[in-house]
Amino acid sequence: MNRDRNTSTASQGAASRLLRSALHLLDTVVQAVQTRAELLTTEVEEEFERLGRMLLLGMATLLAGALGALIAGFVVVLVFWETHRLAAALGVLGVFVLGAALCGLAVRRELRARPRLFEATLTELARDVARLRRQL
Repeated sequence: MNRDRNTSTASQGAASRLLRSALHLLDTVVQAVQTRAELLTTEVEEEFERLGRMLLLGMATLLAGALGALIAGFVVVLVFWETHRLAAALGVLGVFVLGAALCGLAVRRELRARPRLFEATLTELARDVARLRRQL
């Protein structure tokens, strides 16, 4: 009888340790998920702020550049109005088209060079998964 009680106590002790271990693992996983969610939130906020700044500065640049180029184009056409108005107008048009093409290429290059969205979060999640797999 005493032996059965010892076996039962040992069995309960092992089950208790297993339960504590499982709870500890669950706590670790929850903490990791919380940390990654906070990192994701921070990255989203930073991306929105960066995007807002870029839009504002881009619009201001676009407006100032367009107005300056338009006035410069009018001045060139007015200067050559009596002698070469068609050539002046075509020259101004060519400059505008070339400027638009160069800006388009710069935008394309910028879009390709930007970092992946949520790159740090994805990297940390991959590390977490690798750590969990090693522990199992």
